[in-house]
Amino acid sequence: MKLDIVRNAAANLCGALVPAIVALATVPLVVRQLGDAGYGVYSLVTAIVGYFAVIDINVTAGSVKYIAQFNARRDQARIDETVFFGLSVYALLGLLGGLALFGGAGFFVTRLFAVPAALEGEAVATLRLAALGFFLGQLQSYLNSIPQALMRYDVSSRIEMLFGTGVPLLTVGVLLLGYGLFEVILVRVLASAANCLILWRWIRRLLPRLAWRRPGAAVRGDLLRFSSYAFLSRFATMSYAYADKLIIGALVGVTGLAYFTVASTLANRVLGLTYRLSGVFFPAASALAALGEIDHLKRLYLKASRYVVFVNASVLLLVAVFAYPILYYWMEPRFARAGHVILAVMALSQFIDSLTSLPSLVNDGMGHPRYSGLFALGRAAFGLLVVYLGVAGWGIDGAAWGHLLASSLLTCAFLLAVHGRTVPARLGELVRSAYLPGMAGVALVALGAHAGQRLVNGPRDAALLVLLTCTLLLAYGGLFVIDRGDRERAWGRVKGLLSLRKTV
Repeated sequence: MKLDIVRNAAANLCGALVPAIVALATVPLVVRQLGDAGYGVYSLVTAIVGYFAVIDINVTAGSVKYIAQFNARRDQARIDETVFFGLSVYALLGLLGGLALFGGAGFFVTRLFAVPAALEGEAVATLRLAALGFFLGQLQSYLNSIPQALMRYDVSSRIEMLFGTGVPLLTVGVLLLGYGLFEVILVRVLASAANCLILWRWIRRLLPRLAWRRPGAAVRGDLLRFSSYAFLSRFATMSYAYADKLIIGALVGVTGLAYFTVASTLANRVLGLTYRLSGVFFPAASALAALGEIDHLKRLYLKASRYVVFVNASVLLLVAVFAYPILYYWMEPRFARAGHVILAVMALSQFIDSLTSLPSLVNDGMGHPRYSGLFALGRAAFGLLVVYLGVAGWGIDGAAWGHLLASSLLTCAFLLAVHGRTVPARLGELVRSAYLPGMAGVALVALGAHAGQRLVNGPRDAALLVLLTCTLLLAYGGLFVIDRGDRERAWGRVKGLLSLRKTV
């Protein structure tokens, strides 16, 4: 069975990376055109719609697992049942959430949040329009998962890049033409509708024999049981992601919250991008488990862990070691002084959390979401406690150290719990073959980069040091992390491309 792990992982990463760059570049233009108050209402509308996504019971996770499993077994009937059960669930969730948003728009804008009186009418109309976007967004979320379950991340990523870059650019275009907030949301709603249509067309191409089939009790039961634990994980993760900011806002104030949010958001987004490299392992593990190819899965898991851990550790080095100059030149000196420790500690915390990504994906692919779901709940509960104590005792720095403590303890607990049980590899094997080769070299480069900062005098020296650090990381990875066979295949492709250019 051909899984194309590397190609799918690269496609999945590009699907997030390119839109993220475009979105980051267009934010200043959107703020300038809408104004501070208008952009605040825009952020409020998108936040309300985003919070309503908590009603998503995460049937997507179950569908990815079982579609991948049934596809590996060539069981078209079960694929049909799974697809149309998932579509029915997300259509219902989208309808319920959309109606609640539409009916509650006036209450949210005029009673719950402080919206300027001059913008209330537009805000209510915009939120009601966004209710339709919520319905379409639920369908889009589910449809996007079907190509991924079939290990066609190239399809989902191309569509994601198309709309992820097109929507921000269209938003800027609409604003430059003199339109306002309502038209911005209208563009997004129309884009969601087009996205759904394109995804459905691709699904029909990937599954030409797809036909409506009433889902049986077995399929419904399997999907709902699996998704219930996946929902616990998602709910806990979403709750934990926002709670630290509420705690800081209550105990420290909005100024401290601004410093913490800038630093922590940067760490989360930069290290979060590398998660896209791991995400393809969920359907791959489901397919291999369905075929009984556990030894193959184990080999892929250990090799993928070796590569992903090295990439994440390298990103951690660059963010943590250069935390002060990053904030100094990206934001301004006061953000660097207040947030560089937070950025470094949060980057380390995110790296430790990333060690659970591949194990949890394999664990879920093997059909044991209970472990990852309960772990996520424990992670959220313990994390909130230590973050609260950290903020109460040491302010925003204490929040970062609280995150690091929770990450360290709960990650160790999860790795010990699943390896050798639900993940087909011993923890000792993972440490020897995946963790030590990459982390040892990254640690040495980090010491050199940290020492080199004493010689930095200005942005030019800082850029040269970053470039040297990246060069050393690439050299070490190429020589000591990448397997000899993979290195030879990569070099063979490079020589092939070079020879092709010479002939042209």
